[in-house]
Order: sequence, then C-alpha cells, then structure tokens
Amino acid sequence: MVENFHKPTQYSTDKFDTFEGGEDPAQIMRAAHDTAHALLEGARNSDDPAVLDRIIAYTDKNGIDSLAELWSRSSAGSLPGALWRIYLLRAVIQQDAVGTSLLFQRGIEILPTIDAAVTGAINPTGPEEIKGLADQILRGLFRGDFGVALDRAASFSRILSSGAGSVADDQELLNPERATELTTRASRYSLIGEDLTLCAKRFRAGALD
Repeated sequence: MVENFHKPTQYSTDKFDTFEGGEDPAQIMRAAHDTAHALLEGARNSDDPAVLDRIIAYTDKNGIDSLAELWSRSSAGSLPGALWRIYLLRAVIQQDAVGTSLLFQRGIEILPTIDAAVTGAINPTGPEEIKGLADQILRGLFRGDFGVALDRAASFSRILSSGAGSVADDQELLNPERATELTTRASRYSLIGEDLTLCAKRFRAGALD
C-alpha cells in the first residue's frame, strides 16, 4: 500500500456522486485481490487490537485515494470490490457526518423494511452515532461474521438511498439543483447496496474472491 501520503485525501460528496459502480474493467489486477486477502487475513489472525484500529482508520491517515488505486476498479462482486465500497461509505461519512446522519435518519423514518434493524442503528442517529455505526460495520468485516457485516453495510446503503431520495423530493420545487444532486446520490447508494448484497451472497456460497 502507499505509505508516503503526507495528509489524508479529502473525499467530498461531489466525488462520491461521480463514483461509477458496476462498470468494472474486464481484467482486474491480481494485486487488488492479493492485498484485499492479505489485509483481511492479517486483521483476523492478529490478537493485537491496535492492528485492527489502524486498519479501520487507514484512510484517516492515508486518504481514500490510496485504496482507490488498488480496489476501485475491481469487480463489484469481489472481495476488493466489497472492501472498497465499505471504505468509501466510511470516508463519505467522515467527511460529512452531519449531512449523512440526516439522510440516514430520514431513511429510517420512511423505509418500510427491516434494514434499520439489520444495521443495528441507534434511533435517533446523529453525527457521532453514524460515524460509530460505520466503524462497527467495518470492524465486523475483520473480526466478526463477514457475511453479516456485508448485510449490515448493504442495509446501511439502502437506508441512505431512501433518505436521499426523500429529501430530493422535498427540494424539487425549492432547489432543483440540490434535488438533482441528492437523486444522483440516492442512485449511488442504491447501487452500492445491491453490490454489497451480491457480495454477501457470494461469500456464503464460497465464491467471493
């Protein structure tokens, strides 16, 4: 991994809105898979809590772009693809915890599914709770049931998608530009949720590489 970043790369919501998921190259660099497996196995094989803390907070120090170079072009249904999407969600939350928590809270209020229960979210979900939840989900990948962590991340994404879509509807007449931005974001969150659900299914079938 890149070790020479002198400060974290800020991953703004504008960059998130341009993220293209699912349109992956036909040939994925083997390095992406090797590093994803090495990171996962290293975390699971270590009893040192500091190791896990460093892995969770890796992008805080090095920036999300250091992982993007490795994983962002990996197949949506692959291990590096799954890790990339969850780190991406966490990076967006760290950059705008207040805005993300508002979308998440709206999603919980209007989404008639069990997704809120699956995530284990505290209601109401404020900025600190949303950051804590993102860390819990990422931590679960490296310590808990990997499939459950993927399910939680997928539900997390669906809730954000629902919230962003609802707020976009509110803004349609008052602020069409903002409404368009939120609609785009809702689509991105929805796509990430679909990708992570696929990853969970592949993991349980022993086919997530």
